[in-house]
Amino acid sequence: MTWLDSLAWPMLLIAGAFLAVSPIQPEPHLVEKLRMLSQGTLVKPLDIFDLLWHTAPLVLIAVKAYRQFVMQVN
Repeated sequence: MTWLDSLAWPMLLIAGAFLAVSPIQPEPHLVEKLRMLSQGTLVKPLDIFDLLWHTAPLVLIAVKAYRQFVMQVN
């Protein structure tokens, strides 16, 4: 997990914010895919990949924050 600890916060936060809200119009993919997941219509492989792609930086931010602030690593 040292590779995650070495990632800079600004880069990770910018990537997370960008992928969480892109594209802005008509609605962010993350919102659309989460709605599809809750409705049970997230079945196409491309949609599943898209959900993973847009949530990956947010998961990395959460893991890095946990490691840094709860576990006191670095």
